[in-house]
Amino acid sequence: MFLRRVSSSLMLLTALLLAATSLVQAEEGMWTFDNPPLKQLKAKYNFVPTQAWLDHLRLSSVRLNDGGSGSFVSPEGLLLTNHHVARGQLQKESTADHDYLANGFYAATSDQELKSPDLEVDVLVAMQDVTARVQGAAKGVANDAAALKAREAEIAAISKESKDKTGLRSDVVTFYQGGEYWLYQYKAYTDVRLVFAPEQQAAFFGGDPDNFTYPRYDLDMALFRVYDNGKPLHTDNYLKWSAKGSAPGELVFISGHPGSTERDDTVSELLLQRDVVGPAVTDYLQRRIATAQEFAAQGPEQARLVGSTIFGLQNSLKVYLGRKDALADPAILAKKQAEEADFRAKVAANPQWQKAYGDAWDTIASVEEKVKPEFKGQFFRRTDSRLFSIAQNIVEYVVEIKKPDGERLAQFHDAGLEPLKFQLLSPAPIDIPTEKLFMASALKLGEEKLGDKDVYIQAILQGSSVDQTVNAMIDGTKLGDPAFRKSLLDGGEAAVAASTDPMIVAARRVDPIVRETNRRLRDTYGSVVTKEGEKLGKARFLVYGKDVYPDATFTLRLSYGTVDGFPYNGTVAPPFTTFYGLYDRAASFSNKAPFDLTPKERAGLIKLDLSTPLDFVCTGDIIGGNSGSPVVNRDGELVGLVFDGNIESLAGDFVYDGTKNRAVAVHSAGMIEGLRKLYSANALADEIQGKQ
Repeated sequence: MFLRRVSSSLMLLTALLLAATSLVQAEEGMWTFDNPPLKQLKAKYNFVPTQAWLDHLRLSSVRLNDGGSGSFVSPEGLLLTNHHVARGQLQKESTADHDYLANGFYAATSDQELKSPDLEVDVLVAMQDVTARVQGAAKGVANDAAALKAREAEIAAISKESKDKTGLRSDVVTFYQGGEYWLYQYKAYTDVRLVFAPEQQAAFFGGDPDNFTYPRYDLDMALFRVYDNGKPLHTDNYLKWSAKGSAPGELVFISGHPGSTERDDTVSELLLQRDVVGPAVTDYLQRRIATAQEFAAQGPEQARLVGSTIFGLQNSLKVYLGRKDALADPAILAKKQAEEADFRAKVAANPQWQKAYGDAWDTIASVEEKVKPEFKGQFFRRTDSRLFSIAQNIVEYVVEIKKPDGERLAQFHDAGLEPLKFQLLSPAPIDIPTEKLFMASALKLGEEKLGDKDVYIQAILQGSSVDQTVNAMIDGTKLGDPAFRKSLLDGGEAAVAASTDPMIVAARRVDPIVRETNRRLRDTYGSVVTKEGEKLGKARFLVYGKDVYPDATFTLRLSYGTVDGFPYNGTVAPPFTTFYGLYDRAASFSNKAPFDLTPKERAGLIKLDLSTPLDFVCTGDIIGGNSGSPVVNRDGELVGLVFDGNIESLAGDFVYDGTKNRAVAVHSAGMIEGLRKLYSANALADEIQGKQ
């Protein structure tokens, strides 16, 4: 058996090394809509989407500021996303008497829809390449820090010009490590109302044990309605629903907003993640989960208050443990080393390229080594308090807003002030017990990791104990009131300087420490990596052309693949699951949590067509942020809703393996079956299916 394992490992390693020297393999990639994988689709599937097909899918897709994706599914602004993407809004709308997470929600009429307090929906309406302008701003600037400021000032100017001219949200985004810069213009909607969400247990059946696994049996969906000028948004750009959904072997596409990947990072950057950042994040997540679980054990109301926090933290921990395993895998590290060696060799083979770009890898490695000690320390300088975060933003805002736009911190440029103030003035309630819980936990962890002499910790505690400080600050602040926050923003620097609010006072003490630390890291690390990354981006185009895709940046991307199972646990996972499987899995665990059925599911046993597909997997390339992405067929019809990846896909931050990486989605037929027969939401199902 040992020899067989060694032989298998060597074969895998050899395959990975061979793959490292080739271009992107079919089905890999999160492609920008200006550079879709037309050649790959033509070669493998004899299908080339038209520009009209691509434009319609792009304009039907949305980004949610809660960190997920979605799509319009009716001409009246009905928006489909995941339950877990909507979870934050459900939590904010819930009370002890109306727990929409536990019990679900359905607005049978428009007047029953719940307005979300701080949800923004963005539609990408235009894209423009501004690479020459951004890169040109730094030409002739010898100092790295000054060059970075010049780029940032130009980015701010481009965004402001666009916002002033069009009224659209205007973001300049970076691709290919600075090899390209694009202006993305979004139509933003902030009047978004909840229409439907199943119970948390139906959406997340199997709980944390099943998270990032497959087979799955989850109805992880939610529906909002987007309003424009007080009326439901009327749009021609929505996805028609496929009643039959996807079938095994079928070509499908995913349009969504993957958060971030590090596939183009240098090996030294990956080692920094493995040795410094990853362990610190894992340590923090484990501590915070334990704190939240102890609080939840005190009673049902406490459990309700921290339920969403525990959900998010456990999800993040599983991601980071998957990243840890990936970077500890010799085969994956060997693949990344081989990719880098191949890239460097191709650059070195051209004397002109070598002179211009050949030192970038070593320069990045050198600066990475210098900042390692500080990176870990900075991670534990935190409060985990929404109130303190608001205080810091207000203290920074009133100072930054007085500066010329190009000289401000990035988050305070004119083009981004509207969404920033939308969040700062959110009427969403802030729970005091959990504020105290998490702030105290974060500061105590900071004391442990950094020592009580750390200047950041000292600036907050001022010689008092953590518990005394936290109680005094949270009990004494008025920042829970949006009107008070607005008065400080409107009053400007004078009002903030005169404020005796304990959160504002502490934020004023912390502000110069944070600014100086960020300036130092920016000048000594960020400016160097930006310059060298831009060099690598240019070199990558020279070597590989545009047959490569950029790392994910929470911008709209197109992925594709086929509906297909995969080998796992000594057997094969099926391409789709059914309602039969849901009831079998619940019975196999004696209907005990987290494998218990909801009352509606128990009653639905005799109503449902149990052979209806519920979830399925496809080879589409996804990562966090793709949650809520629509899955469509060649005809552009919606056949599914991405809600997860399998455990094997957690290495997807760094590599893609089409033999086992899978996107997990809710099947369109399963969603309709659930709406009609579990929730009696026939009017909603009719709207989705165009039967009104």
